[in-house]
Amino acid sequence: MVNAFSVGKGVTAVVAAQCVARGELSYDTLVSSVWPEFAVHGKESVTFRDLLGHRAGLPAIRPRMAPGSMMQWSAMTAALAAEKPWWVPGTAHGYHVNTFGFLVGEVIRRATGLTVGQLIARDIAAPLHADIYLGASDHLHQRMADFEWPGQPMAEEEPPGLTEEQLMQINTYYNPSGLSGSGVVNSPEWRRAEMPSTNMHASARGVSSLYTTLAHGGSYSGVQILPTNVLAEAVQEVSHGDDVVLGRVSRFAHGFQIPIPERGFGPNSEAFGHYGAGGSVGFCDPVAKVGFGYVMNQMGPRWQNPRNKALIEALYTCLQ
Repeated sequence: MVNAFSVGKGVTAVVAAQCVARGELSYDTLVSSVWPEFAVHGKESVTFRDLLGHRAGLPAIRPRMAPGSMMQWSAMTAALAAEKPWWVPGTAHGYHVNTFGFLVGEVIRRATGLTVGQLIARDIAAPLHADIYLGASDHLHQRMADFEWPGQPMAEEEPPGLTEEQLMQINTYYNPSGLSGSGVVNSPEWRRAEMPSTNMHASARGVSSLYTTLAHGGSYSGVQILPTNVLAEAVQEVSHGDDVVLGRVSRFAHGFQIPIPERGFGPNSEAFGHYGAGGSVGFCDPVAKVGFGYVMNQMGPRWQNPRNKALIEALYTCLQ
């Protein structure tokens, strides 16, 4: 198993949809209705859908946080609840690279009393017998490959004199230091923590088993992960167009990435899933009825990765 980074966002999207299926939440639920402290600085009307579609305006935290704070759930969620949005929520979208998991996860925790990691273990990993962990116990660490991350970790202090946009860009990835995993990704503390955006540990087979089930409408080989109607809603578009964080076009459903011409999941527009830093990816194609998982431990190109591209092309060559 390895750290699969943002592949965990797609798995978190499944957990969110399971909450919707059970009636614990809806995509229209006001965040403030389950998380009252969130209702400040114009965030009173933010919905669960806004969080899942990266529309809440909270990709970063302005005040500098202590190193390691990303491993302290209450510190991160309290800071996000108090934060002023970087844009008016709902008027634009921008990839919430690291904050997505804390925001979505806190709504889920308050609605269910359980963390995203606990729900993954109960409702995804156990029924599928899949190696997918968010918050991995120490006995699992010996099965994990160290992640090779070139370069030096980001400094703990941002440069002075930054514009608001520059501060947002830097803090999205590096506040607190180590937020994206640089310098800490192989530590026991990182592996034990729950950061749904960033530190899901999984095998490729585990990821593919989940997406194979989704490729068949949410049920496969006697296991139901989602009702078909809820899955159909979960993969409907929420955001599409210029991404104010990434500076390019992105497209999101309710937590899943959905295809754009520059970056799809094979040839079929119905496919959905999520890429991760370095080239990891999990997706399914309900037309071809296949699930796909790829994880690796060497950081590569984040946007157009030649390794996953070649593997996806090889898969569809086999299906022809």
